[in-house]
Amino acid sequence: MNEIWLRAQNVSRHFCALRAVENVSLDLACHEIHAVIGTNGAGKSTLINLLSGELPVSAGRVLLGERDITAASQPQRARWGIGRSYQRNNVFLPLTVFENCRLAAQMSAQKPWHIWETAEHCRLSTERAEEALERTGLTDAARTVAAGLSHGQKRQLEVAMCLATKPSVLLLDEPLAGMGPEESERMLELLRNLRHGHAILLVEHDMDAVFAVADRITVMVNGSVIASGAPAEVRDNEEVQRAYLGEQV
Repeated sequence: MNEIWLRAQNVSRHFCALRAVENVSLDLACHEIHAVIGTNGAGKSTLINLLSGELPVSAGRVLLGERDITAASQPQRARWGIGRSYQRNNVFLPLTVFENCRLAAQMSAQKPWHIWETAEHCRLSTERAEEALERTGLTDAARTVAAGLSHGQKRQLEVAMCLATKPSVLLLDEPLAGMGPEESERMLELLRNLRHGHAILLVEHDMDAVFAVADRITVMVNGSVIASGAPAEVRDNEEVQRAYLGEQV
């Protein structure tokens, strides 16, 4: 059994009377992709925000390994190994692909006492950026200004920026959004490769992609989990079919 690297225990988030996430528990194991699916408003992105530290929980706990990180800030969680991407591209368009990755690496390995060292002379951030670009297939585009990338390449770059921070856990919010078939397949292949050495939470609306790549699937409706298990179990779950999947499975 793979080791659990991130765990949510009975996590909830309430906005006054709105129960955006209610009593959700899930585990992210190393070498696995755990997909979270659900209709718009199901609470998927809110759950990612709770795990990454962007939002505080109203109840429950979040554990990174054996460490209770429930009260930890987002920067602390990032330094401890949690990386995330967003639904919309979140890259620095005027910078090159390499500069974007190097900047992300510098944020995770800060050297405030090296005030006279220029970015290009920081060996650690340079090595991390180059490794991240190689893993995501963007090495040939390293000197390209990010504004000139295709939509799919920008999504790849965002994943590369996450990898440059050396995370053990990846929280990916709709990384295939807006992609065509070829770009989607490249991203799926990247996710399969990243499975090795990471615990991945994938929020995605493309059901074909989810069932092609996920090791485990959790289904949310109105902030709560209605099913969780292997893809075959979820596909055959009658409650899931009624609430979400319908005839497409």
